[in-house]
Amino acid sequence: MASWQSKQYLTTHTIDNAHITDVFALAVTPHQILSASGSSDIKIYSTTDPDFPLVQTLDAVHKLGIHHLAASKDGCHFASAGFAGDVKMWHSQDGQWTKKGEIVDGNKAGEIWAISLSADGQYLAATSVDGRINVWDNVGGRTKIREFETKGSFGMALDLSADGRFTASGHENGGVYIFSNDTGRLLHSLPGLIKPVRAVAFSPGGKLLAAAGDAKVIALYDVASGEQVANLTGHGAWVFSLDWSDTGEFLLSGAFDGKAKVWSIDRRECVATHTETDKTLWSVKWLPKTGRNEGFATAGANRSISFYREATGG
Repeated sequence: MASWQSKQYLTTHTIDNAHITDVFALAVTPHQILSASGSSDIKIYSTTDPDFPLVQTLDAVHKLGIHHLAASKDGCHFASAGFAGDVKMWHSQDGQWTKKGEIVDGNKAGEIWAISLSADGQYLAATSVDGRINVWDNVGGRTKIREFETKGSFGMALDLSADGRFTASGHENGGVYIFSNDTGRLLHSLPGLIKPVRAVAFSPGGKLLAAAGDAKVIALYDVASGEQVANLTGHGAWVFSLDWSDTGEFLLSGAFDGKAKVWSIDRRECVATHTETDKTLWSVKWLPKTGRNEGFATAGANRSISFYREATGG
């Protein structure tokens, strides 16, 4: 078998009992990984050290627990969304995080669900229970600048394209939408998934959108045309999390049955499967690249964070 036909990843480290409840969210910056759970704190680990040491804990941030984190690509900003409907903004100075403010919008519990930040941290987008997607300008006094309407189904997933041009949302009724941030218009209503969509993710170049959820299939769409260009099949359970590698060559997915999969986009097939646990993986993320080897992290219902690194060829 040629070496490119499959990839091998080794578990390099596990942080056991990272939180006292399910770890619902991971976010990655160029030098750190952040984790949040059903408890009220956020933990920040260094990714520059192979032992991933804990470098900061933000205590009692969201009293009812945290369901989503979103970090800006520049590593200077992140947002946290709590079960009480509260969203807080954070800023990093020399790797230490401080609270910058919050989104105050008369939010009730459950009103804000999935969140996403633009690459420079200026814009925050959030889904709601009634299918709206709101966008705030974090620099301009955290004012709401856009409100996209969909068909009223709970917005379970959200992503902003790296170039800031597009917003994509995934919904409980299986709807997947792509909006133009420039015009505020709906570009595409994407067919194909029918069942609840729990993750959407733009490729780094913004040419493709991946969407997945209870259909157990990962659908790939062409962003320009709105056409479905591939179905990635192989998960036997609901898919909760998707993340593209930096180059866009690979897609990482995590599922309800504890399986994490790595997919080759060129070949449209799974090239690695890992099961650290049979409990739900709520979040999977590629790690910042160190040297030639790629790595990723997984977290979920077993309350731990596991780290994988690509095995080097002999």
